[in-house]
Amino acid sequence: MIQLVEKRDGRIVGYNEEKIKAAIRKSMLQTERGEDEGLVQKIVDRIGMTGKPTMTVEEIQDRVEFELMKSKRKDVARRYIAYRDQRSIARQAKSRDVFLEIIEAKNNDITRENANMNTDSPAGMMMKFASETTKPFVDDYLLSTPVREALRSNYIHIHDKDYYPTKSLTCVQHPLDRILKNGFVAGHGESRPPKRIETAGVIACISLETAQNEMHGGQAIPALDFYLAPFVRAAFHEEVRNIEQLTGLDLSAIHETQLKDYLRRPLDGLEGEERMLQHAVNKTVERVHQSMEAFIHNMNTIHSRGGNQVVFSSVNYGTDTSAEGRCVIRELLNTTYEGVGHGATAIFPIQIWKKKRGVSYLPEDPNYDLYRLACKVTARRFFPNFLNLDATFNRHELWRADDPERYRHEVATMGCRTRVFENRYGDKTSVGRGNLSFTTINIVRLAIEVMNIPDKEERIARFFEKFDKVLDITARQLDERMQFQSTALAKQFPLVMSVLWNNADSLGRDETIEKVINQGTLGIGFIGLAECLIALVGKHHGESEEAQQLGLRIVTHMRDRANEYSERYGHNYSVLATPAEGLSGKFTKVDRKAFGSIPGITDKDYYTNSNHIPVYYHCSPRHKARIEAPYHDLTRGGHIFYVEIDGDATHNEEAIMQIVDMMDQYNIGYGSVNHNRNHCPRCSYENAEKNAKECPKCGTPFETIQRITGYLVGTTDRWNSGKLAELHDRVVHE
Repeated sequence: MIQLVEKRDGRIVGYNEEKIKAAIRKSMLQTERGEDEGLVQKIVDRIGMTGKPTMTVEEIQDRVEFELMKSKRKDVARRYIAYRDQRSIARQAKSRDVFLEIIEAKNNDITRENANMNTDSPAGMMMKFASETTKPFVDDYLLSTPVREALRSNYIHIHDKDYYPTKSLTCVQHPLDRILKNGFVAGHGESRPPKRIETAGVIACISLETAQNEMHGGQAIPALDFYLAPFVRAAFHEEVRNIEQLTGLDLSAIHETQLKDYLRRPLDGLEGEERMLQHAVNKTVERVHQSMEAFIHNMNTIHSRGGNQVVFSSVNYGTDTSAEGRCVIRELLNTTYEGVGHGATAIFPIQIWKKKRGVSYLPEDPNYDLYRLACKVTARRFFPNFLNLDATFNRHELWRADDPERYRHEVATMGCRTRVFENRYGDKTSVGRGNLSFTTINIVRLAIEVMNIPDKEERIARFFEKFDKVLDITARQLDERMQFQSTALAKQFPLVMSVLWNNADSLGRDETIEKVINQGTLGIGFIGLAECLIALVGKHHGESEEAQQLGLRIVTHMRDRANEYSERYGHNYSVLATPAEGLSGKFTKVDRKAFGSIPGITDKDYYTNSNHIPVYYHCSPRHKARIEAPYHDLTRGGHIFYVEIDGDATHNEEAIMQIVDMMDQYNIGYGSVNHNRNHCPRCSYENAEKNAKECPKCGTPFETIQRITGYLVGTTDRWNSGKLAELHDRVVHE
């Protein structure tokens, strides 16, 4: 007797004969003789009584076909067989349509899920085929029933779900010193420790590119200035030796000179050792500049992931006050200001200035001059972004100004916003750690489902009840994915799990990575706080103090539950202000279909990213800072603060400094400045004119630099409809 049925997606459900009856009746109604209820019941009884205790859907349908063919109603059997074929075709039609859109290079939200990925190239198409094929497999075979139901109900989104079966991790902050001191092996051949600044820069690129092929997220270097500083000194010594070989002089005194800075100056009027010293400095700076120029050029041209995407890379810097570290910082900024190619703005790496009092922020700080230069570069090139090491939650009790490795106690971030610092299972550091995976909750959907409850207190209480259930499912899903990731073998990630991840050097090639990955984080993200608040109290947090207090209550609740999950599961759970790109319109479309167009909520093509004030809301930068700042302490898995400024910012570094000052005043952790910048790829002409389509000098179409979710793009051709709608709605903060 049949008791249980195994569905196509692997779920086990109770046997329900009514479903079989309905299918047979539907086939009978398509024949001239119509229904025969007696035959329907006879067939169902025979199948139910003679079947195995557990049968698959296909096995049951085969039995129905067999019984119909045995009966006098061959006409019904033919209709039933045709019905099965139609259902099978319908199940495959969606995949077929998606594949055809990829083949035809259609510009839609499936092929434009990631603006940094070229899905029109053969490698990009192949990757997209694999992605769209893998996602259903994950749904059917790797997710538990509650998680699968939450996905189908549009409550959650599992990021990088197509990478789920690979067991890869999201991202890592590269401890570049390990590679520069010891070299590495990542596939065929090996890399020796570099001796020259030029080679060190190339090795940094190779590290980022190699790890990108082993992971599904971004790659970052937490302290580029500290890591490359020793090679600046080595370059200086090499240049002094070159002078010795040329002149035959003993320049030991110059070798031992402790330089206060590396600054290029003309040799006119200099004589003797002073002239030779300055010549060596000039040559050293020239080499450092060329190295940084090559580094940026490579990060914008070296492709990974099968050749369809440049490395999603970030570099943190700004706190090395040594002459050599300052030289690295200065030349990185100078080459960024100059641009790549014909003066174009470099898209990668995302650059992050680490701002800290006593080091790089106040006029009396040793790196203040470089901070001003960073602001000047940002005014033209959008980068660097600014990471506030003085924010209360970004401080480290072990940081000391005289510690030569103090960067280990400085938070570093991925450019898009991902933050890893606190650690229950090892050292509190960003170095050698990263995010394991993250999942985003659609809090707007939860709010819509209760918004018609008349009593406000009851409405909010019901929201939190539903919220808790989805939070529990999300935490469970992240744990399940981590348990799956833990079964990966170290040899599957030759670089990440031999050199980059903390304690990975303790793993044997055929050993699982389980004992080392728990130092990573599991991110619980959220989207659409503004729309959620409109559904619950009628206004968003930028326009109502009541809404702001409820918003803080919601995200504080997430933070508290994340801490509970950390204790329950024994992992580093954190709350992430999700950088939604492909997700920005996905949730919205499904919710609009279910609930219709709701003013202020589903009437746009996107939900507002995480805890941001809506992009269409007119307010001052200070108001935006005051409202969004408290959420940064609550979202320690990652956050960012944006300000949109008007006009040509190129010669207005003071405007950038004012934004950084606000970050300092309001305890904001990480932020950036958006402004308009048009670039002609032919003649290099630039201006800040809005809606300008072509160069006024040569008529070539402009490249217009825009920020999408923390990183830059030079064209909106690869943006999905949700992000394009959001871009259209953005207003200046003034």
